[in-house]
Amino acid sequence: MKEIRWEEVGISNDFMFGKIMRDSELCRELLEAILEVKIDRVEYPEEQKVINMTADARSVRLDVYVKDGLGTVYDIEMQATDTKELPKRSRYYQGMIDLELIEKGESYRKLNMSFVIFICTFDLFGKGRHKYTFENRCCEDEKLRLEDGTQKIFLNAMGTQDDVNEDLRAFLSYVAGRKSDNSFVRKLDDAVQRARKNQEWRREFMTLLMRDQENIEKGRAEGLAEGRAEGRTEGLAEGRSLGRNEMIVEMLRNDIPAEKIARVAGVSVEEILEIGRSAGILTKL
Repeated sequence: MKEIRWEEVGISNDFMFGKIMRDSELCRELLEAILEVKIDRVEYPEEQKVINMTADARSVRLDVYVKDGLGTVYDIEMQATDTKELPKRSRYYQGMIDLELIEKGESYRKLNMSFVIFICTFDLFGKGRHKYTFENRCCEDEKLRLEDGTQKIFLNAMGTQDDVNEDLRAFLSYVAGRKSDNSFVRKLDDAVQRARKNQEWRREFMTLLMRDQENIEKGRAEGLAEGRAEGRTEGLAEGRSLGRNEMIVEMLRNDIPAEKIARVAGVSVEEILEIGRSAGILTKL
């Protein structure tokens, strides 16, 4: 497993993006660049907002969920992997947002205007555009809009067309890993550099990364249990164990307590300490 270092994490990482967008001014400037409209203010950024309507419904964890001074709702998602289901996911997110916006028995007229925005490091539709905007229209008369107050926007950091404003183009270039002299991008980069020095965020990131890795390993193990050859299973299990150990060592180096790592990894504290000793790291309970 390739080691992920907090010092190298950039804006295209959803955790970092969510932290940077806690700055309401940066969030407002980004929305203005995307939508090309003036936004008076961003009222309350919420990082990784969770919407879970019922116990048996699939919950939604949103990277950035904000409202402006007019009550318009914006969900902004950073997407670094083409999971082949983003259009359907945008539909689900839109529905869940609507369910939260309106109470049972209230008039549908109370539904706010809302935008679901995916910032992608890849071209989801393969047309070379930086920006793909979708809204509901009549199939028989494309000039006739449904006016249901929703839009879904997919941004492409790999766009090649001259189709967006300078700030948005510079931002998407920055998402793709390229530097820029654009003033907005300079502010974003300064925020990223400051974030990398935040030890609390660093520990939180490593903990979440460890938990995600464990979930991935669990899923792989379940799949392998369905009939893979025993020798191949053992080989993959050994590789996953090595990847897990690397993650544990990195978390110990970041001063995350052994007890917390043990809870996340699902192993004993003694095993965590043994891995730390093997790596030459002194830990304290």
